[in-house]
Amino acid sequence: WAQADVYKYVDRRTGQVFYTDKPSHAGFRMIIDTPEPFSAPVKVTFSNGKHGRTINYIGRKPARSYQSGFRSARVERNRHQYAGLIVAAARRHGLDPALLDAVIQAESAYNPGAVSHKGAMGLMQLMPGTAARYGVQDPFDPVDNIGGGARYLADLMDMFSSDVRLAVAAYNAGEQNVIKYGNRIPPFRETQNYVSKVLANYRR
Repeated sequence: WAQADVYKYVDRRTGQVFYTDKPSHAGFRMIIDTPEPFSAPVKVTFSNGKHGRTINYIGRKPARSYQSGFRSARVERNRHQYAGLIVAAARRHGLDPALLDAVIQAESAYNPGAVSHKGAMGLMQLMPGTAARYGVQDPFDPVDNIGGGARYLADLMDMFSSDVRLAVAAYNAGEQNVIKYGNRIPPFRETQNYVSKVLANYRR
């Protein structure tokens, strides 16, 4: 098994931010130390036009199969580590911390370095467009990621009259798809399974 260490480097001249699991020089500093097995390489480029910064992540995505006991221990460790951030962000944006916790469990299983095959990043799996929309400069920074994801989820709760099912469906499939299907959960298997998973986590 490899170490899922993530290192960060900021180019002072250009303002570009680079993330990697294999630092190429001494300017990189470790920001995430998470033991994790790996599979195929992943590259994600995220541009935040508002701040004129570009973030590049070159690493490896988690392998699909690994020991459940190890995964459970990692999830609980990270869940405890980020509990304060979750409560603070939930209170700031009028959310139930348990709902925010349930979304993070379903999105990334509390892996702050997670990258999906579609390019979603971090704990709350923010797509580049969503991250830019909510001013998230470092999507792999737990504070920045949870803050942006909480704002987005709070906006969805407002949009769908505090209907948790619809807000969660919109978080997965996009608000336009929920509206398109008459303010109902879209008939996508992935979204329907996702809503069920989040609600199960939320009710625990």
